[in-house]
Amino acid sequence: MKKILITGASGFIGSFIVAEALNRGYEVWAAMRGSSSKQFLTDERIHFIQLNLDYEQQLEEALRPYRFDVVVHAAGVTKCLKVKDFHRINTLGTQHLVEVLRRLNMPLHRFVYLSSLSVYGAIHEKQPYTEIREEDEPKPNTAYGKSKLEAERYLESLTDFPYVILRPTGVYGPRERDYFMMAQSIKQHVDFSVGWKRQDITFVYVDDVVQAVFLAAEHGEVGRKYFLSDGEVYQSRTFSDLLHHELGDKWLLRIKAPVWVLRVATFCGEYIGRMRGKVTAMNNDKYHILKQRNWRCDIQPAIKELGYQPQVKLEEGVKRSVAWYKENGWL
Repeated sequence: MKKILITGASGFIGSFIVAEALNRGYEVWAAMRGSSSKQFLTDERIHFIQLNLDYEQQLEEALRPYRFDVVVHAAGVTKCLKVKDFHRINTLGTQHLVEVLRRLNMPLHRFVYLSSLSVYGAIHEKQPYTEIREEDEPKPNTAYGKSKLEAERYLESLTDFPYVILRPTGVYGPRERDYFMMAQSIKQHVDFSVGWKRQDITFVYVDDVVQAVFLAAEHGEVGRKYFLSDGEVYQSRTFSDLLHHELGDKWLLRIKAPVWVLRVATFCGEYIGRMRGKVTAMNNDKYHILKQRNWRCDIQPAIKELGYQPQVKLEEGVKRSVAWYKENGWL
């Protein structure tokens, strides 16, 4: 039986990767901090291991007794109180894990790294909008995107390590919390959007990200990087319209504000969050993400090389997500 180590196993995407690994017959080791929740990791077949990615020595001691065939590195942060923490967790955490795996001569078939489309930032913003492609030069405009790109470049510097990089666009589905905030807002009869210029958005349902993870783990070409979306391009209002429909098409106040209003809101949100010592969704990174007008990406390499075939389009994915939120008392 093949052994798989999944970091970030208690997170939104990580918990789905764990479930699929069990379905595929892997011996599953879920890596997480001692304080992380096991709410979605209740299967008795799961083996748990505590890993602290901040310290290589502790990592090496924790991993030395084991041998894994596949490692999926899904651990990371999308928002932080301090900008430097993105680098510490997303970049240095990845480096520490990989260095330890190499020192231990781990017999890996593949190391799958969950990166992000955000490593490219706001390129191709002018009309007509074009797809972001692998050969384009990354220009991340968020601290998150920069930290992910730095981790990618570290992996690229290695000549003897079997990594494959996945770059999903906006990932949504049951258990996800950031897009869920929009559902909460619409349930409260308010739809807030920003900017007058056309916005092309892409999405990928969590099950399709998981599909790509195992395609990469099983036969992804070492050193390759793949964009992931559902293959469609949507306008900025599409997502909110679908949420509105699934929530009963009740009366809705639609507010469209200029970008400077978003800048003020995220600046204040970041300041208040730091004062309170709490991470907030309304932060400086969120400003750049919501301001960005083009999220198109080319998934043909993933289709041709991995055999990736996205199964869930946005309408079906929103339907499944809202149903889960209702069934679990989130909405």
